[in-house]
Amino acid sequence: MKLNSVEEILDYAIEKEQDAADFYNSLAAKMDRQAMKDVFAGFAREEMGHKAKLQAVKEGRLLLSAEKKVADLKIGDHLVEVELNAEIGYQEALILAMKAEKAAYKLYHDLASATDNAEVQEVLLSLAHEEAKHKLRFEVEYDDVILTEN
Repeated sequence: MKLNSVEEILDYAIEKEQDAADFYNSLAAKMDRQAMKDVFAGFAREEMGHKAKLQAVKEGRLLLSAEKKVADLKIGDHLVEVELNAEIGYQEALILAMKAEKAAYKLYHDLASATDNAEVQEVLLSLAHEEAKHKLRFEVEYDDVILTEN
């Protein structure tokens, strides 16, 4: 993927945040338990918040800064791939979510290295940090609920 300008990088990131929100809304719709519907709907709202931040950066209204490093339990790194389907269970939904957040983290790091604009790099690294926090939340949930039960 070759993005030639800061605007193209931001547009691509905005599109990916919308995709992530759609993904979490689809997971929410497939959950039987209301509590899990709420969890995934909450993540969809967070992704829309990221999209709004990126749009604000693009319009020159907001700058973000990267935060401290987030722990990575690497639980999702070693789990088998699963597919989104109508009968998806909680464990599979968590696996999908962990893998999606890892991919989003990598995307923002890759996009940050694709620009020489220091301010945009800082914004993208900040969003990578947010995605790492999301992955950690799913890993902790997986550890607490799935691994504890088995």
